[in-house]
Amino acid sequence: MAFSNLTSKAILLYDEWIKDADPRLEGWPLMSSPFPTTFIIGTYVYFVTSLGPKLMENKKPFELRQIMTFYNFSVVALSLYMTYEFLMSGWATGYSFRCDIVDYSRSPTALRMVRTCWLYFFSKFIELLDTIFFVLRKKNNQVTFLHVFHHSIMPWTWWFGVKFAAGGLGTFHALLNCIVHVVMYTYYGICSLGPAYHKYLWWKKYMTTIQLVQFIMITVHIGQIYIMDDCPYQYPIFMFIIWLYGSMFLVLFLHFWYHAYTKGQRLPKMARNGISKDE
Repeated sequence: MAFSNLTSKAILLYDEWIKDADPRLEGWPLMSSPFPTTFIIGTYVYFVTSLGPKLMENKKPFELRQIMTFYNFSVVALSLYMTYEFLMSGWATGYSFRCDIVDYSRSPTALRMVRTCWLYFFSKFIELLDTIFFVLRKKNNQVTFLHVFHHSIMPWTWWFGVKFAAGGLGTFHALLNCIVHVVMYTYYGICSLGPAYHKYLWWKKYMTTIQLVQFIMITVHIGQIYIMDDCPYQYPIFMFIIWLYGSMFLVLFLHFWYHAYTKGQRLPKMARNGISKDE
């Protein structure tokens, strides 16, 4: 009885909360509720941490070079496109990089931002293939907590961002992330081409630096809201979540940097013998 009452209250609270959702997204794929996204992420975590490694335990690693080359360069192209769309829907056409609120109108620019935000959200599901490729290739040492947590938290939090606040200063980190992914997946794409191209991968160490700069910029940008007077951004809670996300991943990547490149516990094989560890 108590559980039934609690469930009923939870449903009422959800129904009341969802009324504030952006009506422009009604009927869009995966936008009806957060449960499909939650189910996909839960399935992903279970597969890459438990089911997948068990299925592959007594099997040979899959040879996925051609698939991965196509995948990586496709993500580069998608990231370039999303970068352009974020710029054209606000960040290069009027945003101040300070108190930029969400435009809930149906103007062409506002709707362009909504479409870009949804595409960015959907791209996070595509990127789950990163980990699945690790499992199928039996690279289980690369299925780290940092990797899985990062790939899980992004689509889940972005469902709420798209559903309630598709635009404004909360999309700055998405723009930066798209730019960073152009660099990262270009590296992965070149790496997947084979040993003949490893000589072009001397800049691997700098990718972690680029990611660190990304999280510093995100944290500084979003932190402005706490020193700006009367910024009428519609969902301040999202600003706190983004700030927390940026700060948390800054600490996690600094920890990775320290152990990988300062203590030398995980130096790229390229630095040791001229071959990337990703191959």
